[in-house]
Amino acid sequence: MPDAVVLLSGGLDSATALAIAHADGFRCHCLSVDYGQRHRAELAAAARVAAAFDAAAHRILHLDMGQLGGSALTDTAIPVPTGGIHPGIPVTYVPARNTIMLSLALAWAEVLGAQDIFVGVNAVDYSGYPDCRPDFIGAFERMANLATKAAVEGRPLRIRAPLIALTKAEIIARGIELGVDYGLTVSCYQADIAGRACGDCDSCRLRREGFVAAGLADPTHYVAAATNFPAVPLTAPGKML
Repeated sequence: MPDAVVLLSGGLDSATALAIAHADGFRCHCLSVDYGQRHRAELAAAARVAAAFDAAAHRILHLDMGQLGGSALTDTAIPVPTGGIHPGIPVTYVPARNTIMLSLALAWAEVLGAQDIFVGVNAVDYSGYPDCRPDFIGAFERMANLATKAAVEGRPLRIRAPLIALTKAEIIARGIELGVDYGLTVSCYQADIAGRACGDCDSCRLRREGFVAAGLADPTHYVAAATNFPAVPLTAPGKML
């Protein structure tokens, strides 16, 4: 079995990426990052998902990006938006987050001798983040193969983003086929200590819309007050792809 590093946040997309890597026959080494996000519930979710897919390893690295601020996910002075999804890059964008996390995954891949890194980025049903686009993934892979001993010595690295062109409904359907229990995952930007979702932030709205579009029951654990769910899709026009 070839080794792969899988970036695992504990959310819906990364859980599906792990399921795909597992189904493709990789020995999965899961990497989560405690980067100073508002809650740690997603890290507990990542541990549950890694265990469910019998990951060879699951490591949590600690890097406090909250010291830099600049995002509603790391700076408590910036409120998480709950008024619906709008065009443009939202305040929940964490500066350079995917670049940093992929770099950490790249370092571990070199140590393991792994040539594959899986990441659950998506450029269709997402919140407008520039580091979720195919151009970014391609550029990072090119950089990785210029910057690493492994690549220079003839072992090129591949950044695999199997969800990048799928809708949220398609991601969910694929995960269900592969046995993902989405009740284990946490996607909410401001989940409570028990991992219950608010139901109002962009991530909750996109996740809820995905289950509706897929025609599947939503297994998300919501706080009691989260009852104002949308009856129609909420995807905003003009998103950056």
